[in-house]
Order: sequence, then C-alpha cells, then structure tokens
Amino acid sequence: MRAVARCGLLAAPPYSQDETGLFRPYLSAAHKATLATVALWMQQAGMSVRQDAAGNIIGRYEGIRPNAPALLIGSHLDSVRNAGSYDGPLGVMLGLECVAYFAACEQRFPFALEVIGFGDEEGSRFPVSMLTSRAVAGLLPHAPQDMVDTQGVSLSQALEQFGLPLRNFVQAARPPQDIVAYLEAHIEQGPVLEAEGKAVGVVTGIAAQYRFLVRITGFAGHAGTMPMSMRQDALAAAAEAILIIEQTAQQGAQDLVATVGSLSVSPGAPNVVPGDVSFTLDVRAGTEAVRNAAVEQIRMALAALARRRAVTVDIVQQQDLASAPCDEALTQHLGDAVRQVTQEPARQLVSGAGHDAMVMAALAPMCMLFVRCEKGISHNPAEAVNSTDVETALQVMVRFIENYAGSFGTKTEQMAG
Repeated sequence: MRAVARCGLLAAPPYSQDETGLFRPYLSAAHKATLATVALWMQQAGMSVRQDAAGNIIGRYEGIRPNAPALLIGSHLDSVRNAGSYDGPLGVMLGLECVAYFAACEQRFPFALEVIGFGDEEGSRFPVSMLTSRAVAGLLPHAPQDMVDTQGVSLSQALEQFGLPLRNFVQAARPPQDIVAYLEAHIEQGPVLEAEGKAVGVVTGIAAQYRFLVRITGFAGHAGTMPMSMRQDALAAAAEAILIIEQTAQQGAQDLVATVGSLSVSPGAPNVVPGDVSFTLDVRAGTEAVRNAAVEQIRMALAALARRRAVTVDIVQQQDLASAPCDEALTQHLGDAVRQVTQEPARQLVSGAGHDAMVMAALAPMCMLFVRCEKGISHNPAEAVNSTDVETALQVMVRFIENYAGSFGTKTEQMAG
C-alpha cells in the first residue's frame, strides 16, 4: 500500500538525520527534506499547500464552497532517536490517501479537508513535546523564548535557520471557527489489537501526563579514599529513587505508568563518587486524580530518601497534559465506520501514549483511530504494520468522512432553518 511505502521511504536519509537509524528532530535538515517531499505528495493528491509559522505542513482540499471550515486530519512528522517508520507519519500518509481518493472521485463536502503534518510532537529536540500542535491550538499566547536543545541551540535560532522568525510563532494558531473537527490515525503502540485479532480500534480518550526533571545533588569525592559510611553518592540515591518510582507505579492503578527515560551523571569519571545526577520522570494515568496521587506519593518518598542519604532532591515540572476524552459524537461516527467496514463492533481503547489530538481537543472536537502494530512495538526500528490493516484504516477514514458529511449537512440545514 502506498501509505506504508511512503513511511518506509521517509525512514532513511535525507529524511533522517542519522545514517544507520531514523532520527528526524524538529527544524533539522531531515525535517526540511521531509516537508518538501510531503508537500509534493499533497499537491499530487489535489491540495494546495502551505507551511505555517511553527513549521507545520498543511495541505487543503476545498469544500463545496470556498473558504469553508475544515475537517483537519493529521499527525506528526518528527521522530524520537532510533525510531520506527510509522509512529506519526502513517497518520499523515493516511490523510493524504483520503484526499487523493476523494479528489479522484471529484467528491467534495460541506467542509474542506486539510491534512497537517506537525513538526514537533515527540519533544526529542526541545524539552516540551507537542510544541507545534500547541501553537496551532492557540495554547501559546507568547512565543517560547528560553528553550534550548542539548547542543545549546535555542528555539529562536533553529526557527531562524528554518526561515521562520520566532516572533511569528504564535501566528500558527487557528481560529476555532476554521476547524470543525480533528481526526488522527495512529499505530496503537500497544498489544491489545493484535492480541484480539483486530485491524483497527477506536480511541475513547488519552491519558493524563506529567513530565519532570529530577536532580539529585550529593558530594563528589575520590572513589578510593571516601569511606562508604561518609558518602553522599548522588547516583546511588538516584538508583534507589528510580526503584521507588517503579514500585509506586507497579502498586498503583492498572492504568498508572511511570518511566525514567534519561539519566545524566556528573562528573562521570570512573574514580569519582558521583555528586550530581539528573533524570527525567514521566507519569501517566487515565485520570488526573490517579496521576496526581502517584506523583505526590513519589515526592514524599524522594523527600524521605533525601533526608536518609543526606542529599538534596529537586523536582521541576516540565509538562502537564490533562487527560483528553475524545468527542462522543465523533467517536460514535468512527465506531459506525469501523462496523461498516469490518462487519464487527469497534474495539474501544484508552491511549496511554500522548498524541497531538489531546492538544487539538482545545481547538476542536477530536477523535482517533488506532491501527494494529506488530507486538505493540513502537519507538523502535522493529515497529511494523500490516498493509491490509492500513488499507482497512483508510476505508474506515473514508467512510467516517462521508458519514460525518451527512450529519454536517443536516446540522447546517437545521441551523439555517
């Protein structure tokens, strides 16, 4: 299937910054090359194309009347390091295929169709994820001034090199009246659909997330002369802290997860007791109440650890994403489309992973379609999908758009009357 083949094409240079694996950070040369190719595909599908002030690529297929509000279909084009081919781009490619299908049929709707490829969902370059969907949703009243990547390059510098002035960043915001709904297709990133033998599933909501940077400060000293009883070993304290975090999540609600994904040790010499350690902490749950209770439990446990080990622990919040329920009416339309295509009731799931859809919910009603992925693997080169499943997803999306257009027309007539 073409959508699958295109995802595979985008997984290698020049669309990847790395030669041996996929890494496409926001505002990189690989990102720029990807935008150029996706723009060409959008044009071939029958869309006009533009790039917004945040570096998102947007294709538009007009509705029955010019300048109609749009049904926005999208996902992200950036990736984590050593990524798989489908997390993000598959949703964009499926949006392109939907438009190509309707353009070939010369079919238009009471709304325009727009396909958007977000520039930064993963947060793999700058410390905040979903940066560009936040801009589109109007959640950034001011341009971010102080963000820098791990190489010390500021967001302002990266944007300037991309030909996008930071002062214009907030102009990516879309007026709510311009968007009637948002639809995102995405690989499940979990094993449920595969275990149940289903090609697709309908998302009912996206879990709440917290992201923190935890810094533990002890005292660096000589590894051969500092007695064990006198050490203030920041790394040993961090190791215990990580186990506490793991145990908190294991003993919590079924939908609670906590992850330490990155750790930095200083001074990082084999003959020096570590004096300073920083690590990331990601906590997620289906509801804010469960997530917040777990974070408070972790805070209290790390405070006790700090007293016991004579170190200091600083916890700085970097991100707070509320849980995002999918729109009930859109979810019903999507479920109906699944049933019409597969002849089976739609499997409903909660997404533990974050998606641009949870941000876009602040702008417009949103819904999500999950596509089965092999063994639930994601953020890994082993990420894989079945072309037949992707074709099923496309048929579901096409049917969803047609069904939604029917209800949209009825609503319009009722409003006019």
